[in-house]
Amino acid sequence: MKIVIDANRCEGHSRCYSLAPDLVDVDDLGNAFVLGDGTVPEALEDKAHLMTDNCPEFAISIEAD
Repeated sequence: MKIVIDANRCEGHSRCYSLAPDLVDVDDLGNAFVLGDGTVPEALEDKAHLMTDNCPEFAISIEAD
């Protein structure tokens, strides 16, 4: 699985970073970006779903590999 962040929808709440700092980082304005190519290790899949479910702007999606 991979996570994808729609930069046009992200408003910098940084909830994703709070929930899964191993998968995403944020810039100086709080806007999120994926680390690496967005591939989610199996051990972090639950965190990926949690941050996706908690994004108030629905800017994060999960895609199958």
